Amino acid sequence: MPLRGRNRGVRHHPPAFPPDPGPGPAVSPSSAPQRLLAVLAAFDHDHPALSLTDISRRAGLSLTTAHRLVGALTAWGALERDQAGTYHVGLRLWEVAALSPRGLALRQVALPYLEDLYEATHENVQLAVRDGSEVVYTEWISGRSAVGVKIQVGARWPLHATGVGLAMLAHCEPAFQEEYCAGPLAVFTAHTVADPAALRRVLAEVRRTGVAVSVRQITDDALSVAAPVRGADGAVGAAVSVVVPERGAQTAALVPAVRIAARGISRALGWHPEPSGR
Repeated sequence: MPLRGRNRGVRHHPPAFPPDPGPGPAVSPSSAPQRLLAVLAAFDHDHPALSLTDISRRAGLSLTTAHRLVGALTAWGALERDQAGTYHVGLRLWEVAALSPRGLALRQVALPYLEDLYEATHENVQLAVRDGSEVVYTEWISGRSAVGVKIQVGARWPLHATGVGLAMLAHCEPAFQEEYCAGPLAVFTAHTVADPAALRRVLAEVRRTGVAVSVRQITDDALSVAAPVRGADGAVGAAVSVVVPERGAQTAALVPAVRIAARGISRALGWHPEPSGR
């Protein structure tokens, strides 16, 4: 499935993927910053709209404290209140998120290649970055296949259970890989790779072939083919994938299309592969 060619000159290369910051310093649960963050953390994909009482309960704060913090966040634009009195995440946070080189900035560079990948396959296309031991999806183009995909922009899943996660985990530092494989591995279906030895073999195969194939790991009907995306310094900080129904999947035909998309994004980010033979 060749991707259609197009001149994609990039005048300024975005910075290479910044190193994953990992967990920050411990903050007392009673501190003002922690309480403010607890209000924002009350919102998630299952709870995108909350009343003040809901925020108070989910953040573990008194109603008085929640009211004060929600008022400050609403005045700044981090939260918005509708006519029914329900709160939603505000556009101000979207503006701040747009500054992240691993978020919207990466999406802007990658989107033309993701669109090409969709045109070549007409299947579900994803872009994700790594955040610690999880993947965070930054773009999703919905395909025509009816597949039980549990992904949306901003969603998080463990590295070992997704194609994009395996593509990134396989290129992490060996010490991180070993720690991850030795840790508890969440199970979502009977096909989730949750055995440390089996996961190590899967990661070795990803490094050998350059692609990750995840079969029925999160849902029983889906298969994904993913390839790593490299920054200007060669570090793998993202991955792109196609998700299709597992039954009848033409995996061999999807692999080159995904590889081409990942390589195109990597080059647009400033990565220059070494000549073969070196």
